[in-house]
Amino acid sequence: MFKMTGQLQYFYSIILAIINVFFDEHWILFLLYLLLNIIDSLTGWAKARINNTESSSVGLIGIIKKMCYWIIILIAFLIPIGFQELGKAIQIDLSITVFLGWFVLASLIINEYRSILENLVEAGCHVPKILIKGLEVVAEKIDEIGDSNE
Repeated sequence: MFKMTGQLQYFYSIILAIINVFFDEHWILFLLYLLLNIIDSLTGWAKARINNTESSSVGLIGIIKKMCYWIIILIAFLIPIGFQELGKAIQIDLSITVFLGWFVLASLIINEYRSILENLVEAGCHVPKILIKGLEVVAEKIDEIGDSNE
């Protein structure tokens, strides 16, 4: 029992260290993404309930996908850390790679907004077209920036 408690404390310490590194002064963006995850899950459930298409397996898959998106964010922020260290070793400035994590986070935030709006539309709510079009424009701009850097 004590060994398991020690492992949980170790795991908890690692999570806290990761949160401190990434949440720093921009913690609000990560909190925003977390809130959007929750709202998307709730609107997805409401849509399924209204349309009589509720399924626990579909809901579970959605939750697993959301967890995987957080892993993608983690990886997108860890890759630049590795490249920056490699750059120091070979004396090349690779600090520009830090933008990878921010582009991934921005893209996922936009996708969450769009998913929430889709859920609301499918649930029968009137969503202003300008909101949907505005998010499409922002998504296209993020994609253009990502494509131009390839």
